[in-house]
Amino acid sequence: MLGRILLTIDSLLLVIASPIADYSPSHIFNPNWPPHAKFHNGQTITMSVLLGLATAFYAWRPAATAALKREFMLAAAFTGSIYWLAGLAAILYPGTMGLDPEFGGPGFPQAPLFAAAAVFAVVGSWLDAPGAGKVKGG
Repeated sequence: MLGRILLTIDSLLLVIASPIADYSPSHIFNPNWPPHAKFHNGQTITMSVLLGLATAFYAWRPAATAALKREFMLAAAFTGSIYWLAGLAAILYPGTMGLDPEFGGPGFPQAPLFAAAAVFAVVGSWLDAPGAGKVKGG
Protein backbone atom coordinates (compact mmCIF):
# COMPACT_ATOMS: atom_id res chain seq x y z
CA MET A 1 0.00 0.00 0.00
CA LEU A 2 2.91 2.39 0.66
CA GLY A 3 3.93 1.92 -2.95
CA ARG A 4 0.53 3.00 -4.22
CA ILE A 5 0.65 6.04 -1.95
CA LEU A 6 4.03 7.05 -3.43
CA LEU A 7 2.66 6.51 -6.94
CA THR A 8 -0.41 8.59 -6.08
CA ILE A 9 1.79 11.46 -4.84
CA ASP A 10 3.77 11.21 -8.07
CA SER A 11 0.55 11.20 -10.10
CA LEU A 12 -0.73 14.31 -8.30
CA LEU A 13 2.55 16.10 -8.98
CA LEU A 14 2.17 15.27 -12.67
CA VAL A 15 -1.52 16.17 -12.93
CA ILE A 16 -1.57 19.29 -10.73
CA ALA A 17 1.81 20.68 -9.69
CA SER A 18 3.67 20.46 -12.98
CA PRO A 19 0.91 22.13 -15.04
CA ILE A 20 0.61 24.91 -12.43
CA ALA A 21 4.36 25.55 -12.70
CA ASP A 22 4.18 25.67 -16.50
CA TYR A 23 0.92 27.65 -16.78
CA SER A 24 2.51 30.68 -15.19
CA PRO A 25 4.22 34.03 -15.90
CA SER A 26 7.61 32.28 -16.06
CA HIS A 27 6.44 29.90 -18.79
CA ILE A 28 3.32 30.05 -20.99
CA PHE A 29 2.63 33.73 -20.14
CA ASN A 30 6.26 34.82 -20.49
CA PRO A 31 6.28 37.56 -23.16
CA ASN A 32 9.94 36.75 -23.94
CA TRP A 33 9.07 33.26 -25.13
CA PRO A 34 8.41 32.87 -28.87
CA PRO A 35 5.20 31.12 -29.97
CA HIS A 36 7.00 27.88 -30.81
CA ALA A 37 8.47 27.67 -27.29
CA LYS A 38 4.95 28.17 -25.90
CA PHE A 39 3.72 25.41 -28.22
CA HIS A 40 6.23 23.01 -26.68
CA ASN A 41 5.23 24.21 -23.21
CA GLY A 42 1.62 23.33 -24.02
CA GLN A 43 2.80 19.95 -25.25
CA THR A 44 4.69 19.44 -21.99
CA ILE A 45 1.67 20.40 -19.87
CA THR A 46 -0.55 17.95 -21.74
CA MET A 47 2.07 15.19 -21.56
CA SER A 48 2.41 15.68 -17.81
CA VAL A 49 -1.34 15.37 -17.24
CA LEU A 50 -1.67 12.30 -19.45
CA LEU A 51 1.28 10.55 -17.79
CA GLY A 52 -0.10 11.39 -14.34
CA LEU A 53 -3.50 9.93 -15.22
CA ALA A 54 -1.85 6.81 -16.64
CA THR A 55 0.25 6.44 -13.49
CA ALA A 56 -2.85 6.57 -11.25
CA PHE A 57 -4.68 4.17 -13.57
CA TYR A 58 -1.96 1.53 -13.46
CA ALA A 59 -1.23 2.01 -9.76
CA TRP A 60 -4.85 1.42 -8.74
CA ARG A 61 -6.07 -0.91 -11.51
CA PRO A 62 -7.30 -4.24 -10.12
CA ALA A 63 -5.31 -7.22 -11.36
CA ALA A 64 -6.60 -10.78 -11.69
CA THR A 65 -3.15 -12.29 -11.07
CA ALA A 66 0.07 -11.44 -9.30
CA ALA A 67 1.88 -11.42 -12.65
CA LEU A 68 -0.60 -8.92 -14.05
CA LYS A 69 -0.26 -6.72 -10.97
CA ARG A 70 3.49 -6.76 -11.44
CA GLU A 71 3.05 -5.63 -15.05
CA PHE A 72 0.73 -2.82 -13.91
CA MET A 73 3.31 -1.68 -11.37
CA LEU A 74 6.03 -1.69 -14.04
CA ALA A 75 3.78 0.41 -16.29
CA ALA A 76 3.15 2.81 -13.38
CA ALA A 77 6.90 3.09 -12.78
CA PHE A 78 7.44 4.00 -16.43
CA THR A 79 4.57 6.47 -16.76
CA GLY A 80 5.32 7.97 -13.36
CA SER A 81 9.02 8.52 -13.92
CA ILE A 82 9.55 9.28 -17.63
CA TYR A 83 8.45 12.93 -17.44
CA TRP A 84 10.78 13.63 -14.51
CA LEU A 85 13.71 11.80 -16.10
CA ALA A 86 13.20 13.75 -19.33
CA GLY A 87 13.17 16.96 -17.27
CA LEU A 88 16.47 16.03 -15.67
CA ALA A 89 17.97 15.22 -19.08
CA ALA A 90 16.72 18.49 -20.62
CA ILE A 91 19.49 20.49 -18.92
CA LEU A 92 22.03 18.57 -21.03
CA TYR A 93 20.90 20.20 -24.29
CA PRO A 94 22.82 23.22 -25.60
CA GLY A 95 21.53 26.60 -24.44
CA THR A 96 19.06 25.27 -21.87
CA MET A 97 18.53 26.54 -18.34
CA GLY A 98 16.17 25.43 -15.63
CA LEU A 99 15.37 29.06 -14.84
CA ASP A 100 15.29 32.11 -17.11
CA PRO A 101 17.46 35.11 -16.09
CA GLU A 102 14.48 37.37 -15.35
CA PHE A 103 13.30 34.81 -12.78
CA GLY A 104 16.66 34.32 -11.04
CA GLY A 105 18.52 32.07 -13.47
CA PRO A 106 20.78 30.56 -14.42
CA GLY A 107 19.95 27.62 -12.25
CA PHE A 108 18.10 24.33 -12.09
CA PRO A 109 16.05 24.54 -8.86
CA GLN A 110 13.55 21.92 -9.99
CA ALA A 111 16.20 19.16 -10.22
CA PRO A 112 15.71 17.84 -6.64
CA LEU A 113 11.92 17.69 -7.08
CA PHE A 114 12.27 15.95 -10.45
CA ALA A 115 14.64 13.38 -8.96
CA ALA A 116 12.43 12.79 -5.90
CA ALA A 117 9.30 12.33 -8.02
CA ALA A 118 11.08 9.82 -10.28
CA VAL A 119 12.24 7.93 -7.18
CA PHE A 120 8.66 7.93 -5.81
CA ALA A 121 7.45 6.29 -9.03
CA VAL A 122 10.15 3.65 -9.24
CA VAL A 123 10.28 2.80 -5.53
CA GLY A 124 6.50 2.95 -5.24
CA SER A 125 6.00 0.44 -8.01
CA TRP A 126 8.74 -1.80 -6.62
CA LEU A 127 7.18 -1.80 -3.14
CA ASP A 128 3.78 -2.94 -4.41
CA ALA A 129 4.91 -5.29 -7.19
CA PRO A 130 4.39 -8.94 -6.25
CA GLY A 131 7.70 -10.72 -5.81
CA ALA A 132 9.74 -7.51 -5.75
CA GLY A 133 13.32 -8.17 -4.79
CA LYS A 134 13.13 -11.90 -5.58
CA VAL A 135 15.61 -13.32 -8.05
CA LYS A 136 14.19 -15.54 -10.81
CA GLY A 137 15.52 -19.06 -10.95
CA GLY A 138 17.33 -18.65 -7.68
